Amino acid sequence: MKLSDFYKIWKETKVFDDETYKAVLKNWDCIAKPLDGLGKYEKIIARIGAIQGKVIPDIKKRALLVFIADNGIVEEGVSQCDSIVTHSVAEAMARRESTVCVMAKRAGVDVFPVDIGMKGESVKGIEYRRIREGTRNFLKEAAMTECETETAMENGYISACEIFKRGYDILLLGEMGIGNTSSATAVSCALLGLDPFDVVGCGAGLSGERMRHKCEVIKKALQTHKYDKDDAFEVLSVFGGYDIAGMVGALLAAAQFKKPVVLDGLITLAAAFAAEKLFKDIKNVCIASHFPREKTGRLLLDALGLDAPIYGDMALGEGTGAVLLIPQADVCLELYINGRRFENIGVEAYKRH
Repeated sequence: MKLSDFYKIWKETKVFDDETYKAVLKNWDCIAKPLDGLGKYEKIIARIGAIQGKVIPDIKKRALLVFIADNGIVEEGVSQCDSIVTHSVAEAMARRESTVCVMAKRAGVDVFPVDIGMKGESVKGIEYRRIREGTRNFLKEAAMTECETETAMENGYISACEIFKRGYDILLLGEMGIGNTSSATAVSCALLGLDPFDVVGCGAGLSGERMRHKCEVIKKALQTHKYDKDDAFEVLSVFGGYDIAGMVGALLAAAQFKKPVVLDGLITLAAAFAAEKLFKDIKNVCIASHFPREKTGRLLLDALGLDAPIYGDMALGEGTGAVLLIPQADVCLELYINGRRFENIGVEAYKRH
């Protein structure tokens, strides 16, 4: 699929029903509790309803789509470890023993890992949609060719479509790949016009000296390449990763199928922002789960106009933050559907002034 094909899909797609959103919020006010008593969670349920077009939202069947890819920028020493760890975690995911798999099992979330650009041998039990064994080193050259970026978007789109065709109600996004915080940060700095020295975080535990080096590498790459910061596709190709581009495609599929997408941390937020720059208002299909530890992630939340309910100081990835939101949404939805209503207990409802 070419970029023009994605634009055509988006042109024919409508997401977020404002009337349904208002109706869900009005129903919340009928539940026997103080107005806005559940705060952001009431709006999350309303948002899910507006995306699905249902006054009674449904999230019983949920899937986590995890894109696994390696990043060539690791050559520059921006990470504490190398691609061997990516492969090791992928093997754990295949056995359903990785961090997010253990958490997802408890939360009732089915995990679908996809090798979209990992180095090394393929892993049995991981869907194989590999484009290349890792991106190129974006300090020296563009991370992806334009064709590869389109293919990554297509693979992400197809993977998500297959999940929705199996009847899943809600999609969670996750990723795994050493060096992808550097790729996501570079994409974000390019699109938002940020100085890496103001926003770069320690990723998976970098020391102060290594973090300064990471800043220097990203800043030098931003200064070396000629790109149009308003052209999200170009920025994605130059600095991004196969996982980030794959998530852009998955978001488009979710919008087409009217399915809400729960975002995780920095990398998924960078993908969502790139998608928003490509397909205006696609952010309306997104639900933020938590405020990531990385400053860039918090700035992306602001840029997207999304408000996350969880302040967990998390920097784990894999979709763990998105998974944490699901049990909370379950509890809130249970109250929304089965909670006592003022009209049934003979008590006058609270009024808004």
